[in-house]
Amino acid sequence: MSAAPNDSRKRSKKRFVAGHSNSKRWKGSRELEVGMQGILITCNMNQRKCTAEALDLLNEYAEKLYGPEKLPDANGGSSEEEDVDVALKKEVAQLQACNTKQERRFQAIESGANNVIFIKTQNMEPEKLIHQILTDLHTSKKKKSRVILRMLPVTGTCKAFQEDMVKYLTTFLEPWFKTPNCATYKIAFKARNSSHNKRDEIIKSIAGIVGKLNPKNKVDLTNPELTIIVEVIKAVCCISVVKDYTLYRKYNVQEVVKEEEAKPNAAKPITDTTEQEEQAEEVKEEEEVVVVKEQEVEEEEEEESTETEDKNVSQNNEEAENGGK
Repeated sequence: MSAAPNDSRKRSKKRFVAGHSNSKRWKGSRELEVGMQGILITCNMNQRKCTAEALDLLNEYAEKLYGPEKLPDANGGSSEEEDVDVALKKEVAQLQACNTKQERRFQAIESGANNVIFIKTQNMEPEKLIHQILTDLHTSKKKKSRVILRMLPVTGTCKAFQEDMVKYLTTFLEPWFKTPNCATYKIAFKARNSSHNKRDEIIKSIAGIVGKLNPKNKVDLTNPELTIIVEVIKAVCCISVVKDYTLYRKYNVQEVVKEEEAKPNAAKPITDTTEQEEQAEEVKEEEEVVVVKEQEVEEEEEEESTETEDKNVSQNNEEAENGGK
């Protein structure tokens, strides 16, 4: 009598375990991974509302730049007058399309960090889109979001280990910094849920790469022509090179719509965690220029020492020749 209930329990357990594994597999396919491009968006709590606002804002400007998104036609648009063979082929094509994954223009992805969402993009330039949004907001001073803070384009991703980052950045940075191209720059580095990378070492390594690409590239934290954004989340490093980073308030959509004269009172105590993070970042950026300039000084000293050694060698050779005569 007890055999049947036990069998049903086992079957129920198997179905539950199978469903659980499927849900985990589905979730894994929607997480930030190496090879993706998109937009990294920060918010102050309320990630669901931030995602909705971000998708609305991105779609609004993407339609202006790239036109309306072309979606697959679910109905197929078949008519009674259509040939039977044509209708059959169209139906087969629709079934095949349903079985394959349909990539949308924007897709919300789990970033792996609290108060951070990642919007994966398809067939577009994230830096161009975000710059257009910030340009419009800066000009119009019209606020278009309530919970979105910063919108950072991600044009490249790699594994978040120093060796992988150095190897990837050596090629990635060439279009902006390799001779004959040169620019003033700064490095904006932040790591979330990742402790195996030391900030100073990463910044020094990146500065070394930029210096080797062209010695004329110089650091400027006040008003750089380009900013190298490096955002590490767990085991993924998100990278982009952007312009007008200072003008557009570190790509903060809340700050960029404010008038230039409206500055916070220095005596006012800071209670918002976001403002505290911004202040902490400013302090870190001041430390960055010391690290990068130390790298430049070391490179200049190496060049000077090499020149001195060459001169000494040539002088010794001349003395030896004169002595032989």
